[in-house]
Amino acid sequence: MKVPKEVSTYCPRCKKHTIHLITLYKKGKDRASALGARRHAEDKKGYGGQKFPELARTAKTTKKQTLKYKCKECNYTIQKEGIRLRKLEISA
Repeated sequence: MKVPKEVSTYCPRCKKHTIHLITLYKKGKDRASALGARRHAEDKKGYGGQKFPELARTAKTTKKQTLKYKCKECNYTIQKEGIRLRKLEISA
């Protein structure tokens, strides 16, 4: 699916419709020292098996693409969850 690079949409900070730049959200690297990761590692350690059931197979073939809208006037960024699709192309 093709998405335009710029789109006019509502900015909550400017409180009006402005031109927004669209980029695709990319997840950052997980921190191994985060509290949740440390707790999960502790629960998995030793005997007793896995805390949560390990996913045998994935049910879905696609993921929802998250779009980042950046206001050209105030540089405020909004994230909107997109739709399920295999490939998202941001066209000029």
